[in-house]
Amino acid sequence: MPLTKRDKAIIADLQRFQVMSRDDIADIHFQGLKRPCESANNVLLRLVRDGHIQRSTAFIPYVYFCADSNMKKNSQKIPHYLEIVKVYKEILSAGPVEQFIVEPKYRKGLAEPDAFFIYQRTPFFLECQRTVYSEKVIEEKLNRYLALYESGVIAEESWQPAGKVIFPYILILSDTRYALNRQYPFRVFQAPSFLSFLRSLKQPQQSQTSYSDIKVAGARLKIRDQ
Repeated sequence: MPLTKRDKAIIADLQRFQVMSRDDIADIHFQGLKRPCESANNVLLRLVRDGHIQRSTAFIPYVYFCADSNMKKNSQKIPHYLEIVKVYKEILSAGPVEQFIVEPKYRKGLAEPDAFFIYQRTPFFLECQRTVYSEKVIEEKLNRYLALYESGVIAEESWQPAGKVIFPYILILSDTRYALNRQYPFRVFQAPSFLSFLRSLKQPQQSQTSYSDIKVAGARLKIRDQ
């Protein structure tokens, strides 16, 4: 049978995210149905049977890949990609996402973000750090963002507003808070989740905490200096 609009959207997301679980697909593409997981199962089974996507039973719930994926079905990278999908769903729960690009590629030696996204007209680079890294590793990551900043590559991006160059905010999502031992020409924020990051913007100002303005959706919100 011909692919439906939803079939094509599922396949496009599998190409974008590399891998998604059944529950992820149900949450995004079957939201509002009476039995979203059951409906997702039926559609995914058909897409696998017809060769449009691949499936791995090494995870519960099962995970799915696009048809031409070369990722091993038990790859150690799978949990990391699933974490990126989890963040994407969390952002969607807060509001529409204008863009969400997984692992955007720049020149060799420059930053390798987990994702780039635009939320309420504000661009972000996302780092999902669910493994505890040394502060040296985090500093090396930020130094690559500094190299990206200095390269001027971001000025050429199609999403840039006319007459102004904006460098995305760096958002590190981690249960561990890292000490940042130097100043950067861009903003770096740390939070355990995207929703907790948004909540931090709305916290009342305290005397011992310095704040900066960020314009989100046409309004000025306060972002605490990190």
